[in-house]
Amino acid sequence: MTSTGVKRDDGRVDNRIENYTKFWHADPSKEQEVDNDKRLDSYTEVVNGYYDGATQLYEYGWSQSFHFSRFYKGEAFLASLARHEHYLASQMTLRPGMRVLDVGCGVGGPAREIAQFSDAQIIGVNNNDFQIGRARKYAKAAGLENQVTFVKGDFMKLTEQFGEGYFDAVYAIEATVHAPSWEGVYGEIFKVLKPGGVFGVYEWAMTDSWDPSIPEHKAIAHQIELGNGIPEMRPLSMAREALKTVGFQIEHEEDLADRPDPIPWYYPLEGDIRKAQTAWDYVTVWRMSWSGKLVSHNFIRVMEFIGLLPKGTFDVSESLKVAADALVASGQKKLFTPMYLVVSRKPSN
Repeated sequence: MTSTGVKRDDGRVDNRIENYTKFWHADPSKEQEVDNDKRLDSYTEVVNGYYDGATQLYEYGWSQSFHFSRFYKGEAFLASLARHEHYLASQMTLRPGMRVLDVGCGVGGPAREIAQFSDAQIIGVNNNDFQIGRARKYAKAAGLENQVTFVKGDFMKLTEQFGEGYFDAVYAIEATVHAPSWEGVYGEIFKVLKPGGVFGVYEWAMTDSWDPSIPEHKAIAHQIELGNGIPEMRPLSMAREALKTVGFQIEHEEDLADRPDPIPWYYPLEGDIRKAQTAWDYVTVWRMSWSGKLVSHNFIRVMEFIGLLPKGTFDVSESLKVAADALVASGQKKLFTPMYLVVSRKPSN
């Protein structure tokens, strides 16, 4: 199922968005191994179809940093996202002048924030033309175009693009879950790091409490995949083993979602405005409420009908609703984490 549609000036491909939802069955019970294999083999089409349709929706409904975060009581939504990024940078000990790779950089929100926090030189890599164009525009607007740059590339082929031993550090924030295999993407990251280089990741994974033999658990994973452009959800233990298999030495690991925080990481998705932490956060939380979703999705339907949004955008927005419900449910039941933090190092010799 490859794209043969018209490529827009902004990099999006129209029928790639339309084809996105066809990679899944609406009914999880109809999913077969062949469907999973097809998504893994076509991961580039799956991920690009999703982000061609979802990127602007993310920016509208979330922010320019496409990730979750922990919350202190009373902490503003955007402040929490920035702190989550700073925490990763500090755990990795990023310093001025280091050459750092952001794997799966989105529209560059974390790269810009971490660059200003650490004074490192950051290169963001992404396989989506639409997002790369937006990332470059935002970096220029922030006056960071000489410190933060963005290139198109496949994170399964980093060595071909950068060569071995090129970076002092590499990080990935909720991005490598899109890879067809963790061994593949972690192996590429290992190769492009200098000896002694550090890799920090916030990984999406199913927790040890998740059991795919339980139909409800399997269905939740399926809904997370469909709603987030993920070819295959995998257990946390596989990420840990993949890092070790490719040669990394794990220095620190923790599922931050498992901390006893009074405000859960998924609270903005619940759509309960009574839980908003600050006045501005009422807007963010309202967008995920039933009335906010009604307004947003009807607006998207109209914009697609008159041609201001590519065909298929509405279907992608519907999949985001499925994702939100699944993420809240899996978070409440401790079946899923978006913040399995691992800091690991490439041996010096």
